[in-house]
Amino acid sequence: MAKKTDLNIVGMHCASCSTLINRALSKTEGITEANVNYATAKARVVYDENKVSEEDLIKIVQSKGYDASISSKNDAVNKELSQKKEIEEIKNSLYFSLIFTIPAFLIGMVLMSLGVNVPYDLFILFLLATPVQFIVASDIYKSAWVALKNKTANMDSLIAIGTSAAYLFSIYAIFFDPILGQYFETSAILITFVIFGRYLEINAKGKTSEAIKKLMELSPKIATVIRKINGKNKEMQIPVDQVVLNDIIIVKPGEKVPVDGILLEGLSSVDESMITGESIPVEKKKGDTVIGGTINKHGTFTFKATKVGENTTLANIIKLIEDAQGKKAPIQRFADNISAYFVPVVILIAIVTFSVWFFWVGKPIAFALITAVSVLVIACPCALGLATPTSIIVGTGKGAKEGILIKGADSLEAAHKVKYVIFDKTGTITNGKPETTDVISFEKSISQDSLLKIAASIEKPSEHPLADAIVRKANEEKLAIIKIKNFKAIPGYGISAKISSKQYYFGNTKLMQKQKISVSKYESRIQDIEEQGKTVMILSNTKKILGIIAVADTIKETSKLAVKQLQDMGVEVYLITGDNVRTAGAIAKQAGIKQDNVFSEVLPEDKANYVKKLQDKKDKKGNFAKVVMVGDGVNDAPALAQADIGIAMGSGTDVAMESGNIVLMKNDLLDVPKAIKLSKQTMTKIKQNMFWALFYNVLGIPIAAGVLYPFTGWLLSPIIAGGAMALSSVSVVTNSLLLKSSKL
Repeated sequence: MAKKTDLNIVGMHCASCSTLINRALSKTEGITEANVNYATAKARVVYDENKVSEEDLIKIVQSKGYDASISSKNDAVNKELSQKKEIEEIKNSLYFSLIFTIPAFLIGMVLMSLGVNVPYDLFILFLLATPVQFIVASDIYKSAWVALKNKTANMDSLIAIGTSAAYLFSIYAIFFDPILGQYFETSAILITFVIFGRYLEINAKGKTSEAIKKLMELSPKIATVIRKINGKNKEMQIPVDQVVLNDIIIVKPGEKVPVDGILLEGLSSVDESMITGESIPVEKKKGDTVIGGTINKHGTFTFKATKVGENTTLANIIKLIEDAQGKKAPIQRFADNISAYFVPVVILIAIVTFSVWFFWVGKPIAFALITAVSVLVIACPCALGLATPTSIIVGTGKGAKEGILIKGADSLEAAHKVKYVIFDKTGTITNGKPETTDVISFEKSISQDSLLKIAASIEKPSEHPLADAIVRKANEEKLAIIKIKNFKAIPGYGISAKISSKQYYFGNTKLMQKQKISVSKYESRIQDIEEQGKTVMILSNTKKILGIIAVADTIKETSKLAVKQLQDMGVEVYLITGDNVRTAGAIAKQAGIKQDNVFSEVLPEDKANYVKKLQDKKDKKGNFAKVVMVGDGVNDAPALAQADIGIAMGSGTDVAMESGNIVLMKNDLLDVPKAIKLSKQTMTKIKQNMFWALFYNVLGIPIAAGVLYPFTGWLLSPIIAGGAMALSSVSVVTNSLLLKSSKL
C-alpha cells in the first residue's frame, strides 16, 4: 500500500547533497517517488509500506552521512528553533574564525606587501591558520569525507581539497623550501568566506518562508468555551488545542476566532484579511461560518466548533503551502541533472589546470596550485540548487498573502504558459445568488402564486442555486410549502416530484423533450426572456406545460475586468454552462466573452470533455495548449481535474481545496489573472537565477583557471574567488526575495 511521508533532513550543504540523498532513496526497492528539496531541507517520499518502513527511510538518509526525522505538525515551530540554533552556531564559528583570520590577513597580505618585517611571520601564520583549517572547517571535512565514502563529491569536497592543498603546500614551503612562498592566510580567508556565505544564506533562506511563519502566528492560543460543570454552564478559558468538536465558544471584540465554526448567537464583523487577502471586514450573523485565526472587530458572538486542530481552514492552508513549497517544479530537474555531474567535472578541471600550468607551460608549482585552488573555490553549485526552490517558496508565500493558494510548484510553473481559460458560469462569472424575476402561468386554472407554490415545493429538497432562489421567493410571498414525494434530481435537465397523486416536472426544454411535452407554443416567449440573460425553468405535468419561472443571476462586479485583463495578456477566455444558448450568450456578452467561445447546455459530466477539446489544440510550434478551468469546486470537480490547472473558487471550502490546483480564497475573478501574473513573475526569477548561476560558473571557472593570464597578465586570486562564491548563493536568494515587492 502506497504511503507518503515527509522527512526533515539535517546536514545538507549544497544541491549535490540533496541529489545524493534523492538518488539513494529513489534506488531503494519499494520507494516509488523521492523528492529532496535543498531549500526547505525536506524530503517527500512515496513508498510501499509493506516493503519499506519510516525507520528504513531514516536509515537510508543516515547511511549517506546526514540525519533525518519524520515530519510532524510542530515542524514550523521546530524548524524556526533549529534555524535559530544553526544561525547561532554558524555565527560563533564565524567570530572564532575571524579572531585568527584577521591577524593572518594583516600579516600575510598587508604588512608583507608593504615590506614590513614581522619576526617569525611564517610560523605565526601557520599557528593562526591551523585552528581555522581544522576546527572551523571540521564540518566541511566531515561532509567531504561522507561524500567520498559514497563515491561522490559535493561543494564541501571542493572547499576541502582547495584549502587543504593551499595549507599543506604552505607547510612544505616554510619547513623545506621558503622560497616557494606560503598561502596560510589564503586558506584561512577562504574558509572564513565559506562560513560567512553560509551565514548570509541561512538568514536569507529563513526570510523566504515568512508566509508560513505569519500564518502560524495567526493561530490563537486561548479559547473561551462554555462547558457544563456539575450540571451548570460555566465559562472557562482553555488552550486552543483542547477545544473539541461542538464546543460552544464565546468571542469578544478584538479577540481572534479560535477554530472554525457556525455562529449561534450575536452579530459582528470579522476581519478575514489574513485568510482571504480581503481587507474589508465581513458581516456575520446567525448561521454564518467563522474561520479560526480571523479577528472579531465588533460585537460579541457565540459559535459552535465544527473544525478543530489540524482540520481547521488555517491549518489546511498552512499544510497546502508547506506541500507546495516542498514539491519540485519540473524546471528543477534541469538544475538537479547539472548538480549531479558538476562537482566531479570541476575537480577534473582543477587537476587539468594544475597539470597544464606546471607540466606543460612550466610555471612554478605555487602558480599552478593557486589557479587550481581558484577553480575549486569559485565553482559553487549552491546557487544553482537554490535558483528554483527559493523562488517557489517566495512565490507561493506571496500568493497566500493575496488569498491565492497554490497547491504545487508544478501548477505555479505551468500557469505562465496558459493559452485558454474556461469559466464556469454560476457562482464563478456570476454571483451564484440568483433572484426570481418572472412567474408566468399559462393555465387560467393556476394562478401565479399557485405556480410558484408548486415549483417551490418540489424544488425544496434540491441543492441547486436556482432552487434556492425560487424557494426564497415563495417564502417572501408567504406561500406555504406543500409536502411532496418521489423527488428525483435529473442532472443537466431538472427535477421531478409528486404532490398528492399528481406528477410534476420542473426544468429546462431538454427535460420537456425528454418527457415528450411540446414547448413550441411558448418558444418565442421563452426566447424573449432568455435573451435578457435570465434562466427560464418550465413547470409541467405529464401532459402539458403549466407555466414558467425566470431566474436571473447577475455577473460579479469584477468579472468583466478579469476577462479583459486575461484577454490583454493574450489568453483566450471561454464560458461553460448547463444553461441554454441564449442565456449563456447574454451572460457572455455582459462579461466581454466572445459568442463563439460559449459552451452552453453542457451536462456536468461532459464539462471535462470540453476542457479536453481545447487541450488537444496545438500552437504554431506544435505544442499542446495549456488550459485553465475555473469553477466553484462542487460540480466542476471532473473538469478541474482534467484541466492542466484547476482554479477553484470557494473561499477555502473543503471541496475547493480538494479539487483545485489553485484555490481563490476571495472568490474574486481578478485573482485569476493575478495567479497567472504570479506564475510569470516566479518563472522570470527562476530563469534569472539559473542564468546567473550558470553564467557565473561558465565565466568564472575559465578566468580562475588563468585563461586571461597569457593576454592580460591577470590571475584571479583564490580569495576573490571565495568571496564571489559566497555572494553567488546570497544573490540568488536575494533576487528571489524581490518577488515579494512585485505588483500583481
